[in-house]
Formats: sequence, structure tokens, C-alpha cells
Amino acid sequence: MLIVMDAAASAEDVRRVVETVQGLGLDAHPIPGAQRTAIGITGNRGTIEAGAFENLPGVAEVIPVSAPYKLVSREAKREDTVVSIRGVPVGGKHLAIVAGPCAVESETQALEIGHLVKAAGANLYRGGAFKPRTSPYSFQGLGVAGLKILAKVREETGLPIVTEVLDTETAETVAEYADCLQIGARNMQNFSLLRKLGQMRKPVLLKRGMSATIEELLLSAEYLLSEGNYEVVLCERGVRTFADHTRNTLDLAAIPYVRRISHLPILVDPSHGTGKRQKVLPLSRAAVACGADGLLIEVHAHPESALSDGPQALLPDMFTELVRQVRLLAPVVGRTA
Repeated sequence: MLIVMDAAASAEDVRRVVETVQGLGLDAHPIPGAQRTAIGITGNRGTIEAGAFENLPGVAEVIPVSAPYKLVSREAKREDTVVSIRGVPVGGKHLAIVAGPCAVESETQALEIGHLVKAAGANLYRGGAFKPRTSPYSFQGLGVAGLKILAKVREETGLPIVTEVLDTETAETVAEYADCLQIGARNMQNFSLLRKLGQMRKPVLLKRGMSATIEELLLSAEYLLSEGNYEVVLCERGVRTFADHTRNTLDLAAIPYVRRISHLPILVDPSHGTGKRQKVLPLSRAAVACGADGLLIEVHAHPESALSDGPQALLPDMFTELVRQVRLLAPVVGRTA
């Protein structure tokens, strides 16, 4: 259920409704909007009587929410959510360009790429310090040493840092260094990790699982919002199919669908979505045309010697060309980049 407050409702009116909801043993989630505040109700195991709330001062209407994901749906919030990652908006009119190496390999490598992508037009830096790999013998990341390198990249370039969190044990440590906590595809339904990051109140980038439906993705996001973290960005990164001409099948049809049913911003990762660098640029153009709120791009100065995912990493000049083309395309779909 969703309680929509009147545009003229006071903070005291909102507080009174929240207390009424909590008094019934339910959870209240105030969601500020551009014009008015809505209050989502979760925790109910049956039907809630609208009459308990509709006569409270400041209440405009009480709306049943039919979607299983209550807080991430358009029913809960009609306006697009814009997430701020250390001052960089994700969502709204401006396209977010997140770029960097798949993995932090050394301070020299990370700084070199940081300066290159900043000069080309990136406004967020991605890089993995902890790497979940299919093989236990593959490079697993530099760990805390990698986090310290990422902090130095931010210090030198000014780019906020997006990096992955693997488990609840290291979440607090990663949060000390990162500006946005990434939940990778393999962890999309790691519910203990979702709850942990939901309680931490730091922006989260939630990647779609390799075999996950859109409903499952949104329900994973619901875990984060239900714990009080409303700074959530979704990411389409390709799903596993029978096709073998790409690493994954990039589901661009998910973008307009998600934007219709959810207020959360959504990025596209054409690097993992294709696994082949020559496909990243055309799929980036397509993602922007489909309505994506930004792109997540892997860049490496020497991909032939990369310790992780070299074949899908763009060379610096290729990334520069990508940004140039995205900036030309953005105004066609009402965006800036």
C-alpha cells in the first residue's frame, strides 16, 4: 500500500502517518518526491484497511500497490529517481559514463587508466579490488591494497569510485574506500549481502544476474530499499542464452521495460554484455537510444596483458570515440553527456 501526502502536508503530518503505520506493526518508508511525499507500507501479511490512514491530516490518497516489488515500482514513485554518487548524478537528463579496468592490477595501471578516462569524458571510475572469478586459480584481485589504489585514483582524478563488494564480511571495509558499492551478477540474490548494503546507506549499483528475470532483479532491489537505502542504480549486463557469438546476450529490451515499471535509474554494461571489444561501441549507442541512464565500460591501456577480461576492454582511443559518439547521440533522446 502507498499513502500519498498532499503537496501542502507538513513534516508533522508525515511523522504522524509514519507513527500510525508503525503502531500497526508495519514498516513505513517515506519517499520524498518533487511535488509531494509518498509513504510506502511493507510488512503486512494481509489486506490493510485504507480507512486507517485516509482521514489523517495531510493524506491525499491511499493506493493499493499491486506489484510484488512495492518500493521500486512506479506506483510508489512516479518521478525518476536520481542517485547522487559523490555529487555525480545517475538518472535524470545527464548520462553517467562509468569507465575503468575490470580489475585493479597495480597503482601505475589504475592511475594511467584513471587519467585517460577522465580526459576522455568519464565522470565515474570503475575498478575491481575483489574479483569473483569462475576459476579459483584466476586472479582474484588485490583486496585492500586495491582499495587503497582506488582511493588514490579518486584523489588524483576527482572521479568517484565504483567497486564491487563480494560478501558481508568485507562490506564495511569496501565502503570506507568506495563511493558506490557494486553488487555483481553472481551476488544479485545474495540476500544477506543485499540487507547489509541496504542498511549502510551508501549508493549501490545492482547488476542483473546472468539468468535473472526483470522481476527478480527488481525484487533484489526491493531488499535494498526495504532496509532504508533508496540510492540504488540497476544495471543490465547481459544474460546467458544459447547464443555463442557473444559472451552474453545483452537484453536492451529490458531498458524501456524497467523505465516504465520502476523509478530507479538503470545503466547498461556492454563490456560484459558482449565480451568482445568491437561490439561495445555499437551496443553503447543502442543502449543510449533505448533510454539507458548511462554506461559501464571497461577500458585498459594494454588489454593483451590484462589479468581479467582483456578481450572486452576498450583501448583508450576507442573509449574516446565512444564518448564522442554518445555525446552526439544524447541530445536526440533528450539527454546530455
